[in-house]
Amino acid sequence: MSLFITLEGPEGGGKTSQAAHLAEHLRRLGHDVLLTREPGGTPISEQVRRVLTAMDNTAMRPETEFLLFSASRAQHVRELILPHLQRSGVVVCDRFYDASLAYQGYGHGLDLDALRAITTFATGGLTPDLTFLLDLPVEDGLRRREVDGNWNRLDAYDLDFHRRVRQGYLELARAEPRRWVVLDASRAPEVVQDEIRRRVVERLGK
Repeated sequence: MSLFITLEGPEGGGKTSQAAHLAEHLRRLGHDVLLTREPGGTPISEQVRRVLTAMDNTAMRPETEFLLFSASRAQHVRELILPHLQRSGVVVCDRFYDASLAYQGYGHGLDLDALRAITTFATGGLTPDLTFLLDLPVEDGLRRREVDGNWNRLDAYDLDFHRRVRQGYLELARAEPRRWVVLDASRAPEVVQDEIRRRVVERLGK
């Protein structure tokens, strides 16, 4: 069966490593797994990612930021994600459109209805089957980002911005409880991974 899984959350929650460990586990169970990320995943989308994350692009407007994410996503969905799902594969994606709603919507204050309309156009209406919110206090997450050396333009926004993003994620999760699973990402990574695996295997079993 096909299953589209996304991992979301504020900076430093461990989404990338948790996604990789989950994909490896599911492959061992015999599933055809595509591990990918946003922005990125395809050559064109990775070019857009470099523009979005470059520290010298601090003049970028929130509207530009959102439209670039959406352009990358449109390519990603049609070139990579949808074909894999249509082959009954499992997709594990490090961020998807919920990140744009959280960052550009709640973080920057752009109109959520407009963002959702553009997102629907960009994705063709594709929605994840299961989304994990790896939640932790923003100060803790940003400290982790500084330590791991992956600091980028979006990390450099002020603390209030990141607090709005976290609150946005929690509101998105409350609005769709059947899709979202909120996990405390301040716990040991292996504990978080065990819970992710259990939830995914339960869903695949159904």
